[in-house]
Amino acid sequence: MNPTTAAIVIEVRNARGSVPREDGTWMWVSQDTSFGTIGGGHLEFQAMANARKFLQQMASGSNPLSGGKELVEHFALGPSLGQCCGGALDVAYTIWSPEKAAQFGKTQQRFFLQLYGAGHVGQAIIRALAPIACTVQWIDERSEFEKLSDDNLFAKGAVQGCQLERICVDSVQAEVALAPPNACFLVLTHSHALDLEIVDQVLRRNDFKYLGLIGSATKRARFERQLRERSFSAQLLEKMTCPIGITGVTGKEPEVIAASVVAQLLTL
Repeated sequence: MNPTTAAIVIEVRNARGSVPREDGTWMWVSQDTSFGTIGGGHLEFQAMANARKFLQQMASGSNPLSGGKELVEHFALGPSLGQCCGGALDVAYTIWSPEKAAQFGKTQQRFFLQLYGAGHVGQAIIRALAPIACTVQWIDERSEFEKLSDDNLFAKGAVQGCQLERICVDSVQAEVALAPPNACFLVLTHSHALDLEIVDQVLRRNDFKYLGLIGSATKRARFERQLRERSFSAQLLEKMTCPIGITGVTGKEPEVIAASVVAQLLTL
């Protein structure tokens, strides 16, 4: 989204019944491109056409949205619109502005994640998370992590919903204490010994939403034995997810693991 481009914000309001997207969902529309979606289908097609009509009027000196005005249009999602959802909603049109940019920059984040490890699986998970509204601290101790270019991670022009912060430090396990309550943790470093220390710190907090440890059932059994020796209870160890990912997805390719893990995070 270019803040200097003439554009319209389309926002869902007063959603009732079965609808494609909920209240507050928005998209950005200029004459030749768009960002986001309000649910697709003929609803979105019609709303985008209306937005571009307003942009044409603005270009010709007639501005129905001047002075911060908004126009609201009602849609019933039935046969007349070519959609069978059966619900109804309003669509509000406003001019894109710095104030709107600040408002929509505060989109509700789905989760806060500390991701430990910048290997192939870690990179694949970051790519899979790129369009998701979430906050991620990506943590690794290796110097090559700092040199990893965004161009190697994200396709040019990819939608970026993930708020990503890279943290390269020597003592990565110390970052656990800095995460907010109810955070998610994914542990997949290059070292089983380091994995164990990070998991130890997360379990000691015992206020996490999700703790995922990459590895097999054999690795889990080994870690459980070592953690029981550190006086962690069996009940607490049950809160650790290992192997990671949703049940039924097979394959060890980084992209397959990433898709499965992101799906698991979205079920929380």
